[in-house]
Amino acid sequence: MNILVALPVLVPLLAAALSLTVSQVPAAQRVLSLLVLAFIVVVAGVLLVRADTTGPVVLQLGGYPPPVGITLVADRLAALLLLVSIVVMLGVLVFAIGQRVTDTGRASTTTAFHPMYLVLCSGVSLAYLTGDLFNLFVAFEMMLSASYVLMTRHTTADRVRPSMTYVIVSLTSSLLFLTMVALVYAATGTVNLADLSHRIADLPGGMRTTLGLLMVVVFGIKSAVVPLHFWLPDSYPTAPAPITAVFAALLTKVGIYSVIRTQTLLFSNAADWNFLLAVALLTMLVGALGAIAQNDLNRLLSFLLVSHIGFMLFGLALFSVLGLVGVILYILHHIAVQAALFLASGLLTRHTGTASLRDMCGAASSYPLVAFLFAIPALSLSGIPPFSGFVAKVALLRAGIEVATPMAYLVTGGAILTSFLTLYAMSKVWTSAFWGRPRPPVPDPDPSDTLTVGTGRTSPAMLLAAAGMVLTGLLIAGSAGPVSDIGERAAGDLLARSPYRQAVLGTGGGS
Repeated sequence: MNILVALPVLVPLLAAALSLTVSQVPAAQRVLSLLVLAFIVVVAGVLLVRADTTGPVVLQLGGYPPPVGITLVADRLAALLLLVSIVVMLGVLVFAIGQRVTDTGRASTTTAFHPMYLVLCSGVSLAYLTGDLFNLFVAFEMMLSASYVLMTRHTTADRVRPSMTYVIVSLTSSLLFLTMVALVYAATGTVNLADLSHRIADLPGGMRTTLGLLMVVVFGIKSAVVPLHFWLPDSYPTAPAPITAVFAALLTKVGIYSVIRTQTLLFSNAADWNFLLAVALLTMLVGALGAIAQNDLNRLLSFLLVSHIGFMLFGLALFSVLGLVGVILYILHHIAVQAALFLASGLLTRHTGTASLRDMCGAASSYPLVAFLFAIPALSLSGIPPFSGFVAKVALLRAGIEVATPMAYLVTGGAILTSFLTLYAMSKVWTSAFWGRPRPPVPDPDPSDTLTVGTGRTSPAMLLAAAGMVLTGLLIAGSAGPVSDIGERAAGDLLARSPYRQAVLGTGGGS
């Protein structure tokens, strides 16, 4: 059973290599990618059941004893996030296959997409499952390499410039990451997370604080935490709709997962962390106010993505079981909702031929299904009951009130204000893009082309994929009880730390 932990990392890599060998048969590439992701969904489901019933599933690669060898660990948190992430990747892949073109209207049936998408899947899986800091670095580099190729396909000057910003910032954070790994190894003699949880406790207080803050900065760049967020609103909107959707849904969440894993396992925070609470409040408000100021739909959604990273930092900074339950629920909700919003945005811009809110009008009467597919995740992101965003926000607000410190109360109030600002931003989109008299149809330069942006034509696969993402968000809300129970057990494990240590290092969790 333990070998299953390696499959989400290994199988997509092997499939990526195989996909290159069948590059002259696009149908074979598509079928291969779909089958691989469907298989990983099944594996992730099995790992979640196993981790929840019998404890973390651990694989020591090469048979080396810990902490010497490479360790893969699927505990409740990693398995749960892996399952939802791969479900979203599968849905976005269906959308991309149905679209067949980028948002510039050029053909996208090239050999690069499917291999790079599978490498991205492998990198996301490795980030969740790795048990050491160095392979977490490797996972981020895999995601960076794949995401840059996916972002810059069919390059234009308008796309390359923001993409270069994305790469430069990512490489800078990678250098900081590698420096942090070197410092950790120099100070402790290990990079194994379970072993580090013992050894970091023996370091002087100043060194522990420095390493903890360095990790927050490194993963804060990856997560687009304010003030390290400037690259995201410029980079994501330039990519094709399905690429933007998968980036928005997953890449920042992997960064947040890394913050959660390292801060709970390696550092002891008996009380709420006021510094992180302040960063969370700043991220919420700056992102929401930035969204309100936007006229471009995709930039507006990108700023809201930044804003709601603050909610996840809020729950983590409280360092309570209820706060971490709220974080877990919020990550699951946000993965599905962000993917659904960007896919619905892709459908809308495809019909209207523009992402400018000033140039959109009357889409609700012309494209009612697209309006419905946008409205549901928009309400969920705003925290309107009974959607998944409401469930997650209630858990976070309860956690903030229970902590009962002045800073926690302040950030709780900021979270409520941010929810209203999000609702205002979504109302702005609705009144600009969906209400009013329908605009004249965009001229079709090539009537024989059924897939060009602005023609008002979409494939059934695109609509099905967008609907599937909306349904995923609804299922998370509908199963809030069982998911909260798993989240509570996962949060208890994170704060206790002993289940992870014992699973990796053996009985007693010693080093």
